[in-house]
Amino acid sequence: MDNVIDAQGLTKVYRMGEVEVHALCGVSFQIKRGEVVAIMGPSGSGKSTLMNILGCLDLPSAGKYMLDGEEVGTLNDDQLANIRNRKVGFVFQSFNLLSRTTALANVELPLRYAGLREERRPRAVEAMEAVGLGDRMLHRPTELSGGQQQRVAIARALVNNPAIIMADEPTGNLDSKVGQEIINLLLKLNRERGTTLIIVTHDANIGAQAQRIIHLRDGLLDESNGKGKRKGKK
Repeated sequence: MDNVIDAQGLTKVYRMGEVEVHALCGVSFQIKRGEVVAIMGPSGSGKSTLMNILGCLDLPSAGKYMLDGEEVGTLNDDQLANIRNRKVGFVFQSFNLLSRTTALANVELPLRYAGLREERRPRAVEAMEAVGLGDRMLHRPTELSGGQQQRVAIARALVNNPAIIMADEPTGNLDSKVGQEIINLLLKLNRERGTTLIIVTHDANIGAQAQRIIHLRDGLLDESNGKGKRKGKK
């Protein structure tokens, strides 16, 4: 497998008046295509900052970031938005669905942004069926359970066939049973489609289901936790 993510010396410094806050301090790692990786660490460790950079929501202050063969660090805002729409699917804790439109229309949104017309409806339908919601496509989010809403969000993340899916605390608003169903679905889609899956989580039980854990502490890789390499492939 080749590397879908290659991060070299990623640094992020926020300036708050005259104060500099070093959120990332020279982080380097690679993630292989099709790998399942958990990013873990205590509050303030740099998890969210790293996720924003990997998901092309922000740029590093220094260092080099290659996503699926493209260098991200030199892109302008429009180019960042383009690569984000093409290469990254997001799944958030709060679902981030438009409440006044149908589940199917929510899934179609990335395809609208990509300017697709004829392919839009069949691809959205296929994504909804892939997450087991073929019979809920015309329901609005308010008519769906929390687990079903997260499945819609996963379908939306999948619809553009991204290089990576980034799931930020994807079970945070769900009970443990439904949360595990969502993790099982993400792992199933990873196995079937080969999409790289990155889960940002504080839950050790979820981290244990990844093939590898990247531990952060104080903006650095926490080498005391090792690489979290697991035997076998999920």
